[in-house]
Amino acid sequence: MTVRDAAPSDSDAVYRLLSGFVTSHRPDRAVFDAVTFPRIIAAAADGTAEFLVAEADSGVVGYALALRMPTLFAGGTILELLELTVDAPSRGRGTGTALIRAVQARARKAKDVEVTVPTRRAAGFYRALEFHETAVHLKWSTA
Repeated sequence: MTVRDAAPSDSDAVYRLLSGFVTSHRPDRAVFDAVTFPRIIAAAADGTAEFLVAEADSGVVGYALALRMPTLFAGGTILELLELTVDAPSRGRGTGTALIRAVQARARKAKDVEVTVPTRRAAGFYRALEFHETAVHLKWSTA
């Protein structure tokens, strides 16, 4: 398995993974292709995001998306992991861990102050990787 930067050619695989991952919104393929995927690729290229895929013999089996944000409270940038997903058949084989470790390595290289992970469904996974709870996230939706 290899972890690498996501590329425009990964759009079909990432959309497939996204469709199986998201619970709070339904992805719209037209918007994904025309707007969101190209914006995320551009943000990764300019350093305001980290967008990584895990690739195995069968193709792309997972991805991680983290956004880099300047903060006042932390005295520098933080990298917030917003999306992490791995194909069901590839889970339990270290793919998610490899993606997280790659995100952490990118954060160290960029001198981010911390990596944060808002999660409801995978807290135990992140705790096993030495993340600890610091806050509860609440949300307000425009919809």
